[in-house]
Amino acid sequence: REYSCQTTEKVVGAREIAARGIAMARLSNATLHTLPAAVARPAYDRSRVTPGIVHLGIGAFHRAHQAVTIDDRLAAGETSWGIVGASLRAADTADALNPQDGLYTVAIRDGAGTRMRVVGSVSEVLVAQRDPARLMQALTDPRVRIVSLTVTEKGYCHDPARGVLNEEHPAIIADLATPRAPKSVPGLIVEALALRFASGVAPFTVMSCDNLPDNGHTAGRVIRRYAELRGAALARQIEDQVAFPCTMVDRIVPATTDVDRALVAEALGVTDAWPVMTEPFTQWVVEDRFPAGRPRFEEAAAELVADVRPYEKMKLRLLNGTHSAMAYLGQLSGLETVADTISDPAIARFIRRLMDEEISATIPEFGAPQLAAYKDALIARYRNPALRHRTAQIAMDGSQKIPQRMIGTAQDQLAAGRSVVLIGTAIAAFLRFMVGTGPDGQVLPVNDPLAGLFQAAATESGASGVTRLAADDARALAARLAPAMLGIEKVFSGAGRDQRLVAAVASPLAQLLAGDRNTALGV
Repeated sequence: REYSCQTTEKVVGAREIAARGIAMARLSNATLHTLPAAVARPAYDRSRVTPGIVHLGIGAFHRAHQAVTIDDRLAAGETSWGIVGASLRAADTADALNPQDGLYTVAIRDGAGTRMRVVGSVSEVLVAQRDPARLMQALTDPRVRIVSLTVTEKGYCHDPARGVLNEEHPAIIADLATPRAPKSVPGLIVEALALRFASGVAPFTVMSCDNLPDNGHTAGRVIRRYAELRGAALARQIEDQVAFPCTMVDRIVPATTDVDRALVAEALGVTDAWPVMTEPFTQWVVEDRFPAGRPRFEEAAAELVADVRPYEKMKLRLLNGTHSAMAYLGQLSGLETVADTISDPAIARFIRRLMDEEISATIPEFGAPQLAAYKDALIARYRNPALRHRTAQIAMDGSQKIPQRMIGTAQDQLAAGRSVVLIGTAIAAFLRFMVGTGPDGQVLPVNDPLAGLFQAAATESGASGVTRLAADDARALAARLAPAMLGIEKVFSGAGRDQRLVAAVASPLAQLLAGDRNTALGV
């Protein structure tokens, strides 16, 4: 049996269940046996599982992706790879999952319906700010051989344009002042490694699963530099003994809503405080460098390779790059979800042209048939009617995402003397979004650590609060605004000074400022 999310009757029924949810039993080890037979659940004795992984940043993506793979390996008998999750700031995930013995539901959605699976690979969720000593105890546990990360781009405290530690980041400055009480990701990892070295415990492998170019190399570079600032000897130990494998992860995981929770409760007959919603597609490509050991990922549909970079580039540019383009175009067009956005004919045509005419040329590692199949699959995934992936969610933290999702494509195209008209339009949509007001006067949900720099550039250029301008006024404003925003070195680095890119951005930016979106998209 599958539990459909498509009918109004189901949603109304789910809301009724949510209204009385306080009286329902909670998902837990004690209630697993009460679940309907159609709901998959852990096929192993959870009491026999011991921790092998600490995961920093235990959000929805990790729980829909890596934790599912580990759940499969636990079911196959590899019971020494349980996950201890850690939230670095907020306690909401811990407060949701710990009363459920770490259990949660993965709801896999497509047009055919929804399939439910309860995952048991997470034993507990720690909160760094609530109990830092307990987190450090977990990180220094000799049984833990992998520390994995999904902390988003900004969690690395790095300069996203250059991929190096931002030594002026407030969290880094604070951690260097009190290295025994760290709060940043580099600070936590280096302090844990220092304690392990001091007590003769072998170091863990650091496995980044974030959307960063060369994510393992970037993590290693940031962490080694932080260690060097603490002391040369510690940095040498990390350089010699700690592996930082690269990975490529892919699965679309929208934010969970109250309606989602109610639908899961209706299907399970118990409440789940924080289920995750996702699509059927999942992919994990892993560089096989784990000196301390690893689960048999390859037996759970992950692909072990010597070099992740081609896969990573394909995903960052084709999926993440077009995801961001759709997020900003969708927000400017009043479209709430990715499915809504790709259903707009002008945007759909632009996204496919961007894939075919510019991005694909920068990924020569894959042949045309393989790229075509991947792009076709992406469009189908974007059109998934059951996956309400909000454009506002994807639009967050754009300053941290644009360098790896779009600027690399632009630089490669320029270096080869090829067109940047389409990627320039995607960047223009980002800049127009960062102004903060849309063409119809709507306030846009700008949520970005560098929002102040973009707002200052908008104010200086005369764009603050702008909505829809006459064509001549829009061209004059774009001529000021494009170089001002592209000149933000922390995001665009040297690429923002290339006049070919400035011109390719300024023209569609003018059209977007005039409210002429379709002309900007080449329609």
